[in-house]
Amino acid sequence: MNALLSNPFKEGLRKGEVQIGLWLSSTSSYIAEIAATSGYDWLLIDGEHAPNTVQDLYHQLQAIAPYASQPVIRPVEGGKSLIKQVLDIGAQTLLIPMVDSAEQARQVVSATRYPPLGERGVGASVARAARWGRIENYMAQANESLCLLVQVESKTALENLDAILDVDGIDGVFIGPADLSASLGYPDNAGHPEVQSIIEASIRRIRAAGKAAGFLAVDPAMAKKCLSWGANFVAVGVDTMLYTEALERRLAMFRSGPAEQTMKTSY
Repeated sequence: MNALLSNPFKEGLRKGEVQIGLWLSSTSSYIAEIAATSGYDWLLIDGEHAPNTVQDLYHQLQAIAPYASQPVIRPVEGGKSLIKQVLDIGAQTLLIPMVDSAEQARQVVSATRYPPLGERGVGASVARAARWGRIENYMAQANESLCLLVQVESKTALENLDAILDVDGIDGVFIGPADLSASLGYPDNAGHPEVQSIIEASIRRIRAAGKAAGFLAVDPAMAKKCLSWGANFVAVGVDTMLYTEALERRLAMFRSGPAEQTMKTSY
């Protein structure tokens, strides 16, 4: 396979290696490049809850490209047209939100594959992914380097988890804690014992099925729990949250009282 099409993130998951990531919500290629020099295994460029356009995603892919950190793009949803665009700008690893059923998972897989295996639109000769036609036989090789992750983050998705795990072409499943806890009746309370028990059981089911299991935990203690349960791609922070926390800590050094603010995330 052409070296430009290798995907170290996918290769690491295949080997069962633990990969530590960071969420990028700043929409800034400059911040993305700073993160890429920090040594994280993977960087999630968020197009669902951060106001990223396709061009913003493209610029962040360019910023990360010279470094060892591997980019993962989360589009706003799993529609065929958007997936086509994101793949064409050079994304090799996708995290698709709100996948509730095996049928949805199959549709997402189809959107990432060229005919006759799927429905991905053919435009390699004008796409960064194929270096504007300079990668020979790109269409024949693209599937090998593509890593497709889906988010399970609702009660319905949990009920369909085994069927989703059975879908060929799904490399891993990411548990979305905030949406999941809300769907289970515990909004803003992913730490509730029932939710925690479900998260642990789900991670173990995912790994038992031979798939990679992922999670975002801004609390280091929670991240370590998920790793102990078997999650092997875990994001341990969000750039915007880390930035605001650092700003508040610095300001508090020069104010009479500590800056206190409860940080919440919608992820």
